[in-house]
Amino acid sequence: MTSGLLLIDKAQGWTSHDAVARTRRLAGTRKVGHAGTLDPMATGLLVLGIDSSTRLLTYVVGLDKEYLATIRLGQSTTTDDAEGDELTRATAEQVTALSAAAVAAGIMDLTGEISQQPSAVSAIKVDGKRAYARVRAGEDVQLPYRPVTVSEFELRSSTHGDGFLDLEVRVECTSGTYIRALARDLGRALGVGGHLTALRRTRIGPFRIENAATLEQIDVVAQLISPADAATRLLPRLDLSREEAIDLGHGKRITIDRDPTRTGPVAAIAPDGRLVGLVEYRGDQAKSLLNFAPDEPDTVDASESTPTP
Repeated sequence: MTSGLLLIDKAQGWTSHDAVARTRRLAGTRKVGHAGTLDPMATGLLVLGIDSSTRLLTYVVGLDKEYLATIRLGQSTTTDDAEGDELTRATAEQVTALSAAAVAAGIMDLTGEISQQPSAVSAIKVDGKRAYARVRAGEDVQLPYRPVTVSEFELRSSTHGDGFLDLEVRVECTSGTYIRALARDLGRALGVGGHLTALRRTRIGPFRIENAATLEQIDVVAQLISPADAATRLLPRLDLSREEAIDLGHGKRITIDRDPTRTGPVAAIAPDGRLVGLVEYRGDQAKSLLNFAPDEPDTVDASESTPTP
């Protein structure tokens, strides 16, 4: 199996681990990793790395993301989403009294650079143990606030029904932003409570859900994004001569002309289009950070069982 990145459209009910396990079987390799989980309730984009391209996932994890979500105003839950138990419920009159202007103002207050407290049932570790595990053990977990940026918080539509107000929203945000925390905080600010009832991730950096496939439909070989294509979507490109590609592949530094304002890792591409590796600039030289040699197969038995959610 050639290495590369794979874009998966995760179905509801699957864990990210389930998706990785199924992909290992489909790709015939154990070397599969992901660039950020999705809760089982959520659907949408997972970026998986196959074989040596798992090393590119480091440059995917911290990218901005886009989500489509449904926020229900009028009820708060223990998990800030639909899977938790009810904490509070507003009266139908309170929900009906919410004005469009008040909702818009609440959304505006949660747009831009904000301080957000992650949900207590998140996967954040507290003294080496996941926060959600501590909550399940009966602990009262209060995670510290942290800065995040919500660059877009767009209300697309709203629907009244059954004593609730459902908001269909689109959110673009920095990595580490919790959409269910936005739902919680919006409902709290409006005095009626709120939680998330649906979540779909539609973009991670340059990768979009339109180019993803479900695990039932995917053709791994046909839809694998090559290491060179993936790396040049994520990082600036440096085209090498044949001799430079050989030298970098052997761990040598090469002398180059470059823009002195350019910093950070660069994708070094051989004349045949292959990703030689990721390099960094040191003065007028480029030094290899990661080399991408051809993958050695690491197969798994196609009959190996895969968890079914």
